Amino acid sequence: MKYPVKLEKEITADHYQITVPDLPGCQAKAKTIDEGLTKIEQAIASHMSILAEYGEAIPTPHPVDYYVNQTGQSGQNSSTIWAITKIDISPYLGKSHKINVTLPELLIKKIDHQVAQSPAYKTRSGFIASACLSELQK
Repeated sequence: MKYPVKLEKEITADHYQITVPDLPGCQAKAKTIDEGLTKIEQAIASHMSILAEYGEAIPTPHPVDYYVNQTGQSGQNSSTIWAITKIDISPYLGKSHKINVTLPELLIKKIDHQVAQSPAYKTRSGFIASACLSELQK
């Protein structure tokens, strides 16, 4: 999933305050944008682990435009940068279970070809899980 990340730097501050609006309480502070994005990805992983531990659903992210249009730009005392971080949520969805799925042969060949061509998908199951998650987000 792709989560919007808000990096806000106050004019008088020497650090960025980084938050993920779709994950309330998920935040970090950093001196640079690169450091901030690394720290917020770690914070997201910790946040997702806690959600999984308590059996809570993983929140579906809003598009960046949703937040930009909702809040507008920050006041004169700060500057805001929006970024997107892609998070693999599959480790936080629970234990994997083997199931039987019947698919047409041509579809299986297309899936296998896509998996072979793209490093984003390690297995056929990973591709199918990703496609299912994408469809469920709609």
